[in-house]
Amino acid sequence: QVQLVESGGGSVQAGGSLRLSCAASGRTFSSLAMGWFRQAPGKEREFVAAISWSGSSTNYADSVKGRFTISRDNAKITVYLQMNSLKPKDTAIYYCVVGRGTWWLSRDLSGGVYWGQGTQVTVST
Repeated sequence: QVQLVESGGGSVQAGGSLRLSCAASGRTFSSLAMGWFRQAPGKEREFVAAISWSGSSTNYADSVKGRFTISRDNAKITVYLQMNSLKPKDTAIYYCVVGRGTWWLSRDLSGGVYWGQGTQVTVST
C-alpha cells in the first residue's frame, strides 16, 4: 500500500503564494502519476493539476492555469504544487492523489487511486 503525507498549507492574503508538497511512502511504483484535487466549502471536489509518471506531461484546470505549477521528484516520489497569485476562490482542502494509468490526463478516477489526508489552504481578501 501507499501512504501520502501532505504539507505546505496555510493562510495567506490574496496575491500571495504557497507551495504544497506530497510525499509517498510504502510500496510505491515508478509509474505512478501524481496530482491534486481540491474541495471548497459547499462545493464538489474538483480537479486542480496532475503530472504524468515521467514528469514530461502536465494537466491543469482552467481556473489555475498560469498561476499554479505542478512538478515532481521521482527520486523522492514527491509531488509539488507551487501556487502563485492566490485568490479567495482557491480556498479549499487540497488532496494529493497518486495512481497508475492515465487518470492524470482524463481526470477519471474510476481506475483506482491513493489519496492523501488533505491540507487546508485559506486565501483572504
